[in-house]
Amino acid sequence: MTLLAPAVATRPEIPKARGEVSLQVRNRLLGSGSARLPRVADITHCAPYGEDLHLALHLCYELHHQSFEGVPDTLEWDPGLLRVRALLERRFEGALRHDCRHHPNVDESLADLLMEPVDGTGVSRFLMSSGELWHLREYVALRSVHQLREADPHVWVIPRLRGRAKAAMAAVEYDEYGCGRVERMHSQLYADLMTDLGLDPSYGHYVDVAGADLLATSNLMSMFGLHQRLRGALVGHFAALETSSPPAASRIAAALRRTGAGPAAERYYEEHVEADSVHEQLVRRDVIGGLLDDEPFLAPDVAFGIAAHCLLEDRLGARVLHAWSRGESALRVPLRQP
Repeated sequence: MTLLAPAVATRPEIPKARGEVSLQVRNRLLGSGSARLPRVADITHCAPYGEDLHLALHLCYELHHQSFEGVPDTLEWDPGLLRVRALLERRFEGALRHDCRHHPNVDESLADLLMEPVDGTGVSRFLMSSGELWHLREYVALRSVHQLREADPHVWVIPRLRGRAKAAMAAVEYDEYGCGRVERMHSQLYADLMTDLGLDPSYGHYVDVAGADLLATSNLMSMFGLHQRLRGALVGHFAALETSSPPAASRIAAALRRTGAGPAAERYYEEHVEADSVHEQLVRRDVIGGLLDDEPFLAPDVAFGIAAHCLLEDRLGARVLHAWSRGESALRVPLRQP
């Protein structure tokens, strides 16, 4: 019998601020405190991968997703907030462009993703070989920031595509949304996984404990998805996700079986081993192929999207493994034991 997590009728509470910039954005959303919004100088002084910037950017982007409890829907297109969001994006994208400036072309980037080194390292390999249940719970809580809205930012690219690329992207996303069955939606499967692990499956529940490195991976998808000019980067990002997912999912599924996490926990990752193997072929052949047949000048953007995804995932993985190697929590606040 399929396990469905309890429905949550309310929106998530707005996360706590992590600096002056996110505090001012938060105050605007809640209609409290000073009406002042961050200025150019405030954002220029923010670290491009830092806590304050990425929490502020998350607050802006969430208005286009499910928003927050007590925040009016009219603020989604508030001119002041959109101005601040553009400044935050410029700071973030500028750092990404600089740090990914030596990325290879599309074919080389995809070939690199398909390589599985025998002596490779990473979070999924750690979890498979020696991860304990508390490591898995932390990893799942972190990833829930995006996985409970899985596929949503990528859907925004569909109206921006044409022909073969549009049809193939829609086919992949239809599968992500459970082919019309709510219990098979990947976001629902993730909520079931969280329930098996004794975690709260409420949307947005773990944003406050997720650090900037995780928020950056989520913000990247929304930034790419919300901009027509970044449609090529979004396609590259999606290709990187689908290509790298099956091997990592297989390792995490093995870790979940070894630790006795439960059948719903295993099902999410087992689903991705099979589904994403099919998706990877479709995305490479028809989404990227169709896009570049129509708009070959977008090839550098596709490669940039792949490189940006890999850069941020490497940063996140390094921080998580550094904490775990010291026997410490990778979260801003450790989880309670179930």
